[in-house]
Amino acid sequence: MSYLSSQLSKPAFSPLDLQNASLVWKGMAILLGTGVLAASSYISVPMVPVPITMQTFAVTLIGALYGWRLGAATVIAWLVEAAAGMPVLAGGASGLLPFMGATSGYLFSFPIIAALMGYLAEKGWNGHRPVLAFVAMAAANLLCLAIGGIVLGFMIGAEKAFLFGVLPFLVGAALKSALGAAVLRLLARGRVKPAA
Repeated sequence: MSYLSSQLSKPAFSPLDLQNASLVWKGMAILLGTGVLAASSYISVPMVPVPITMQTFAVTLIGALYGWRLGAATVIAWLVEAAAGMPVLAGGASGLLPFMGATSGYLFSFPIIAALMGYLAEKGWNGHRPVLAFVAMAAANLLCLAIGGIVLGFMIGAEKAFLFGVLPFLVGAALKSALGAAVLRLLARGRVKPAA
């Protein structure tokens, strides 16, 4: 078997296979992704100082499905929409204030964790290996909490930041990581395998 044929028979890291898509399809994927991110922001449990949302679930899933470049670009596009005044953040928030307040560290971490998840997915930590997909999603979620907690710590102190900005989200991070890995596994199973 030649190198080329072995590469063609190798399963894509994502069932969307966007790395081989045209620019038009990639643009449409970004628009769809920002819509998914906005919708995930409205699935929210109000808490102070940081609400619980499904944003990290959507961010890591987009990273896993889109890859690190397109995933990060999609998250950045969504944050630009928010900064421009579109009500796409938790509770319909928008404008520059969320990027300066208690949620700022979490928001700035999102492109980073999308890129991390996308990179790991491209390296095989995806739906073809659900345990590794879970580990990748958990690592991305923990990185988000670490960055968000550190930034919050400068505002309210390290102890309060951990108690209110990290600790309450750990169980949710584990559950969202498990759900994300399960979704990736289901999508990978549903993908049509290339002909031999």
